[in-house]
Amino acid sequence: MQIKKNFFIFIFIIIVFLATGFFLINHSPKNFEPEDIKYVEIARKTLKVGIALTKEEQKEGLSGKDILRDDEGMLFVFSNPEKYAFWMKNMNFPIDIIWIGEDLRVIYVKKDARPESYPEVFVPTENATYVLEVISGFVEKNNLEVGEKVKFLP
Repeated sequence: MQIKKNFFIFIFIIIVFLATGFFLINHSPKNFEPEDIKYVEIARKTLKVGIALTKEEQKEGLSGKDILRDDEGMLFVFSNPEKYAFWMKNMNFPIDIIWIGEDLRVIYVKKDARPESYPEVFVPTENATYVLEVISGFVEKNNLEVGEKVKFLP
């Protein structure tokens, strides 16, 4: 009887060990390059994003574009965390600007930045590594708050 009990305990420990390993493998952050990012999960929504990696892409951003859909955005990826300033030069529609820290948490939000606000500059209160531009009203509609987690997806 004791052998049978020990056998079941051993099997149980093996199952727990395998389940833990499976969980850790499937729920660990995935490492991929910034240019591989195609989607951003934020405020329980998944957005298809364009990526601005180079200084030229970052300078242009959404300027000159006519429209941005509710499920789209532009993700600016910077190499170092800083207080990156944004303005609305050559913009044709209002946007929400979301600054994201190195830990992939929202650190600052500017709601409803309007084209006519140019040359006003919007600056976060903390250093950011990423900035996400989305259509105006996204933050309010989805109850996005500072501190929320953001996920990048390939």
